[in-house]
Amino acid sequence: MKLFNVKNMLLFSAVSSAMMSCATRSEYKKTELEIPENYKDQLQVTGDTVILPWKTFFKDEQLIGLIDKALEKNNEVKVALKNIEQLDLAYKQAKHSLMPTLNFSAGVSRAWASQNSLNGSLNEQFTGQKYLDDFSANLSLSWEADIWGKAKKQKEVASADYFAQKENLNVLKTRIISQVAQAYYNLISLDNQLVIANKNIEQSDETLRIMRLQYTAGQINSLAIQQSEAQKKTAELLVPLAIQNISVQENALSILCGEYPDKISRAKESNFFNVETNLSAGIPAELLSRRPDLKVAEFNLISLNAKTGLAKVAMYPSISLAPQVGLNSFKFNNWFDLPGSLTKTLAANLALPILQKKQLKTAFETAVIEQEKAAINYQQTMMVAVSEVSDAMAKSQGSKDRLKILGEKTQILEKGVDDALKLYKSGMATYLEVITAQNNKLQNDLEHINVNLERLNADIDLYRALGGGIE
Repeated sequence: MKLFNVKNMLLFSAVSSAMMSCATRSEYKKTELEIPENYKDQLQVTGDTVILPWKTFFKDEQLIGLIDKALEKNNEVKVALKNIEQLDLAYKQAKHSLMPTLNFSAGVSRAWASQNSLNGSLNEQFTGQKYLDDFSANLSLSWEADIWGKAKKQKEVASADYFAQKENLNVLKTRIISQVAQAYYNLISLDNQLVIANKNIEQSDETLRIMRLQYTAGQINSLAIQQSEAQKKTAELLVPLAIQNISVQENALSILCGEYPDKISRAKESNFFNVETNLSAGIPAELLSRRPDLKVAEFNLISLNAKTGLAKVAMYPSISLAPQVGLNSFKFNNWFDLPGSLTKTLAANLALPILQKKQLKTAFETAVIEQEKAAINYQQTMMVAVSEVSDAMAKSQGSKDRLKILGEKTQILEKGVDDALKLYKSGMATYLEVITAQNNKLQNDLEHINVNLERLNADIDLYRALGGGIE
């Protein structure tokens, strides 16, 4: 009768499990993000432009070498690779999460019972000894029936976490590529600032030489000399500042490349204004799917969807089997005497959580909320991505427009400096006009360098924002 009841209970549980299993399956459905077809700024770019690998996008051989070194030696990259190794192990473990467990145990014990106890007196009568030996060896198997698809959900979690970490590595690599490129171009801009400062100092020396001759001849007073020397000091102040900033930037770039601070080899300063990147502005919004951070957000959503399923499964009954076979004897010479020493056990267990202080229900509701938060975060990541592309487009186009105007302004100021010196030599201009022309030219050259650096950084930002860089 008891055996019949056990069979009925297991059969009822199996049937109910099969009926309810469909309800626990929560397959992931891709979130609709309603991506805009075009950006706010109507600009045209081909898909091939964005998909260019970074070695094609950047043309400077020195820069390519630095990026290669950073991707290989950067310590953040090394840590990220170790994280992937850990998650790979977790994924392999998840594939075996509900496989049977098999354990072997063996033991020997000797017990002395009280002589005044029933066991003690009987033991001495039957064995003729005051103690009782026990020799045992057991092989036990335990297996939980995966009636709710728990193993599948655990694999989904592990798989999503693994691929999310791989995309996190791509996020890191893309960021490092951008940082190395921006640091490298910043170094070249500082080199050019140093060159321009030295040229202005040479120009001020020439102006001072002329003024000193005129001062000796009594044509001008000492105020002109003082003003010209002050203009020269303005340019001289730029030299130690540029050298200081170059050293700091070289140190930061060395750390990015996974090395101790050292000198950084780079292209000649004169090439800075001719630096070009293989990118025109604009791209259809759907190509944002190349961005690794968007992939990370989606993998997180997939993982939390599976975790929600696991939280729901925890509220359902579980069935497990635990057969055991072993050898047991109170004499060593009979320990392996078969079948006399053989022991066998077959157990089937049904576990059903009933009152858990609402802990399981709360855990499920919390998992649902976490999944909903991940969906919102996924949408927010896409919105930020679109915004970053739009910002980079605006900065790229704006800096190009400003460079065009600055180029025209440079021609005017160069002619102004030459004309001011000629007029001053012929007595048709004052020393203040010469100093003003030279100062305006200096400030314009510095601004030209800064705007050109902004253009390069904007192109790098646009390339990164569109998911370019990592193949």
